[in-house]
Amino acid sequence: MINNRLTWQNHVDIMIPKLNSATYVIRSLKPLLNIETLKAYFSLAHSILSYGIIFWGISNYSKIIFKIQKRIRIIMNVDSRTSCRSLFKQLNILPLKPQYMFSLMMFVARNRELFVINANVHNFPTRSHNDLHLPIANLSVFQKGVYFSGVKIFNNLPTDLKQTFYDVYKFKKSLKRFLLDNSFYSLEEYYSWKENVSR
Repeated sequence: MINNRLTWQNHVDIMIPKLNSATYVIRSLKPLLNIETLKAYFSLAHSILSYGIIFWGISNYSKIIFKIQKRIRIIMNVDSRTSCRSLFKQLNILPLKPQYMFSLMMFVARNRELFVINANVHNFPTRSHNDLHLPIANLSVFQKGVYFSGVKIFNNLPTDLKQTFYDVYKFKKSLKRFLLDNSFYSLEEYYSWKENVSR
């Protein structure tokens, strides 16, 4: 649901009380249940968070949802100063931005016919020969859209991961492991991961 200014504020406003209710239930059950069972309850909140995320996950309003997601501290019984990055890894849960990237990449993988590879556009044997072709886009609305963002995020994946693209099951498994291992907090962090590895 978008408002008349073409933002996702209305959708996020609907999500917030649902996520707050889910985290309240988790907080209430914390003294009674173990971590694995609490993770099952957290999956209820996660399904709310994941709905339509390929559309709204890149918007500024997603920051509000990420703050709520960080309440996973409740499950691990740590204080608010504890970094959640390691907690996400321990609980095998994708932070908001990696969940956005995961959902978007699975959309791309399951709709390969909608995308063109560079090899079909030009015959130059460059390093990006087998990457998806990034269309020219001047409008920021298009640049933040599913198609453009999907191509850009895919092209920045590790080479060995991109090579599993045509096996959806293998791609899904490898992609989730890559995103869990890195737990990116932002797209900027994701786009710079290769630079950090090479240092």
